[in-house]
Amino acid sequence: MTRRICVVTTAHSSRSTRVFRKEACSLVARGYDVTLIAQHIGGEMAGGVRIIPLPPVRTRLQRILGAGWRAFRLALRVRADLYHFHDPEFLFWALILQRITARPVIYDVHEFYADAVQTKAWIPRFLRRPISFLVNLVEKSISRRLAGIVTVNLVMEGQFARVNRNTTTVHNYPLREFVDRLASPTKRDPFAICYVGSVTETRGLGVMIRAMRLVRRVEPAAHCRIIGPLRRVGGSDLAESGMLQDAGIQLIGEVPHAQVPDHLATCSIGWLPLLATGNYAKSTPVKLYEYMAARLPVVASDMGLIAETVQRHRCGLLAEPGSAEAHAEAILRLLAGPDEAWQMGERGRRAVLDRYLWETEVERMVTLYERVLSAGWNSVAGRRKRT
Repeated sequence: MTRRICVVTTAHSSRSTRVFRKEACSLVARGYDVTLIAQHIGGEMAGGVRIIPLPPVRTRLQRILGAGWRAFRLALRVRADLYHFHDPEFLFWALILQRITARPVIYDVHEFYADAVQTKAWIPRFLRRPISFLVNLVEKSISRRLAGIVTVNLVMEGQFARVNRNTTTVHNYPLREFVDRLASPTKRDPFAICYVGSVTETRGLGVMIRAMRLVRRVEPAAHCRIIGPLRRVGGSDLAESGMLQDAGIQLIGEVPHAQVPDHLATCSIGWLPLLATGNYAKSTPVKLYEYMAARLPVVASDMGLIAETVQRHRCGLLAEPGSAEAHAEAILRLLAGPDEAWQMGERGRRAVLDRYLWETEVERMVTLYERVLSAGWNSVAGRRKRT
């Protein structure tokens, strides 16, 4: 009998790369009947996935207070064998959903949310620590009662495995088709540095501006392309002021993920200037593996799992987090040494092909599903049957 899976996200769009393309479509390919509840205009079938639309969220308050309730009501109608959700705002509703339906519910954790709260500019500084404590308390308390947890790296798995033994890591590695499109890159711009994803202060925006000014004093042709949105208080003013242009930073803006390989293929360096916040110091950004897949030598902040990956595969240079001087020095070294940079890029691509592909990761998620589903659930209490 075909298992019916309902994937729920209140924060991501229906075309989110991890939620839709990697997880939902991969489940369809493995024979599951998949419904996705996500921000979308109108219902449709896409990639074999049945999409049930949530109205786009316009404000943060709407997302926190209203989206979860609407998603919960829609999820009840699906009558799935298993529910898989992606956002901490849905935790309370997920627990109720599991109780009412007596079906297992899986929590897919993307970030270290309690740490991330402490760097949110929209939260008053004096409230960040108590809110962080509360987020951690609620997240772990509810996670203990859910059927299982999916995390994005082993550090996160270690934290959640303490409260829920059905915890597994499904790394957010690139799809094979994404990697294959970068097999034969087009002519590269030898002075182009690339940053993929949304850019904020904590993701190194200030470091990028200062570092690029230093780089361009030595190499005026150097420039940085940001393939993603600028998310910063007063961000539009920054772009309009000419500050980015003066630093040689081109804001390409957000593009469909399918177009990212085209941009990577024309650049020569991949950049990760993340600051050493609690969240990023323990993260493994997918952009790191995308740079490696594109044969781009990496310049990255020297911290955590990012540094371990770069050092293990000798695929780039590390710089002190928050130091514009250190990042500029690393970029200038790669610009001045194209042979060394090429060798780093080759090592990075070989590592991705050998061990960092999504297709190997999704099997862990399927294994978790089958383990949970085969365990049996009490139709009244919504808990695993005890044997």
